[in-house]
Amino acid sequence: MTRNFLGFLLGCITLISCGEYQQLLKSEDYPLMYRKAIEYYNRGDYKRAEELFTGIRSVFRGHAQGATVDYYCALCSYNQRRYEDAVAHFRYFVKNYPEHESVEDCLYMIGYCNYLSSPNVRLDQTVTEEAIKDFQLFLSRYPDNYRKEQINEYMDIMRDKLSYKDFLSAENYYRREHYKAAVISLDNCLKDYPGTKYREEIMYMLFNSKYEIAYNSYEELQYERFTEAKEEYYFFIDEYPNSRYASLMAKKYETINEYLERLTPTTEE
Repeated sequence: MTRNFLGFLLGCITLISCGEYQQLLKSEDYPLMYRKAIEYYNRGDYKRAEELFTGIRSVFRGHAQGATVDYYCALCSYNQRRYEDAVAHFRYFVKNYPEHESVEDCLYMIGYCNYLSSPNVRLDQTVTEEAIKDFQLFLSRYPDNYRKEQINEYMDIMRDKLSYKDFLSAENYYRREHYKAAVISLDNCLKDYPGTKYREEIMYMLFNSKYEIAYNSYEELQYERFTEAKEEYYFFIDEYPNSRYASLMAKKYETINEYLERLTPTTEE
């Protein structure tokens, strides 16, 4: 009996609350809507808070509370995990209230929301690249911000994702034996991400790709191309002398030397 009564009472409270909220949406008592919106936000009811803030944005624009309303709109989107909307709101805030004390937080949130939106590595990484740029802008403006260490960790994670995406693309060319395309992609990986954790694998595939190109070339091109492969071997062994690939590469290195000895141009006396 008690449970039924409590359920009935809760239902009545919910209906009353819904009724009050609907009245607020239709109200023209904008200060009341403003206060209630903040109350909803503080209770974690971001959907209702956002609807009320959105309803009074144009009313408070140009007034002291206008910045607060816009800031809360951004936070409501963020707390509902609508990160793209949140970024748009935070950018709007920074543009329209450049001297406001919350600009620093907004600039951070732009990068953080884009970081949270960063998709699976196999998908388009435009948002990831934007997040890195946003964080770099933030650190350039606030180099001593207490979030600096965390931001650098976020950027490392995203750079690793970008390097892995490029690595997968280059590896795909390599696995399909499109060695010329692989060489271009692998070279770009090393150029764009010199500190990538896939560096050893990239350099190994780069050596193999150049070796295969030389091995399958016309004889008149082999000397130059085997020489390039040999140089790649030296780069690799110098950096990774104890690599698990070392023995496999050493065999191909011997083959390269045999070809170069045979193909060495002779000078006529």
